Amino acid sequence: MPGAPVRPSAERLSLCHLAMRRGRTFAALLAMAPLLGGCQIALLDPKGPIGVEERSIILLATGLMLVIVLPVIAMTIGFAWRYRASNTDAAYEPDWHHSNKIEAAIWLVPCLIIAVLAYVTWVSTHTLDPYRPIASTAKPIEVDVVSLDWKWLFIYPELKVASVNELALPVGTPVNFRLTSGSVMNSFFIPQLGSQIYTMAGMETKLSLLASEAGDYEGVSANYSGGGFSDMRFTAKALSESDFNGWVEKARASSQSLTESAYRELAQPSEKTPVAYFGDVEPNVYHDALNKCADGQACMDDSMKYAMAKQALGAAALCDRSNPRGM
Repeated sequence: MPGAPVRPSAERLSLCHLAMRRGRTFAALLAMAPLLGGCQIALLDPKGPIGVEERSIILLATGLMLVIVLPVIAMTIGFAWRYRASNTDAAYEPDWHHSNKIEAAIWLVPCLIIAVLAYVTWVSTHTLDPYRPIASTAKPIEVDVVSLDWKWLFIYPELKVASVNELALPVGTPVNFRLTSGSVMNSFFIPQLGSQIYTMAGMETKLSLLASEAGDYEGVSANYSGGGFSDMRFTAKALSESDFNGWVEKARASSQSLTESAYRELAQPSEKTPVAYFGDVEPNVYHDALNKCADGQACMDDSMKYAMAKQALGAAALCDRSNPRGM
């Protein structure tokens, strides 16, 4: 009919209504954000240099992604409002199909963001390499970690003590971890100190951490490992030098010794295992746990050495029952 206004199509109306509903949902989420003020996000409250660097990466990556997300949300709401059915002043151009400026923006901006993220990933991957020792004037302490079903065993080889489900470390001192699993694959993670790393049976991984503030920090198993997984937690106690020495003396006062038989008993599956201390540690416990010979079988490293020698020298050169003198 001549002079009658052009009515928008049903498809256009449905898109406008969808955009408005999403806008209202986003506004409701923003309104509820203050309710989260009492929540503690461990990753954003780091207590060590590794955690601080990882928080910076998280915030940077989030900010770069919001460069795209926030304008898209704003434009979605703006377009829905401008091209609503009641706004007859908005230009109606059904034959429009291309804009060089829009094409440049939607390709160039994401490419720049990806390039920045790629650079940050490359640099941080090498800077925060878990195997890389932390530079410090303090002498690092050594801790051997064995993940069991469903508990954590911490061995201090230099101090000759061990603990279950409690890790003590002196503030300001780097800690060099060697980690393995006595059972299935698991993952060692202290969120406020940083750097989740896997533990695997028959394999060893390494990790360096440092606590810059005293406190108790939650440690978790970050890889599902069976029925007792949800309670496979431990406390990482960052202590002053005097308090750490006191903790060591407390552990040494324990009448329990971590022998091969004690380790085999500890390795049996159990849930909600209480904190325990061992006042003495046999020197080969971690080695045997790593090489799968704590139960008396042949150690993996010995078997590999034997196989390599057999290949290099020949079977006749090796000592065995039939050839006790070897060559």
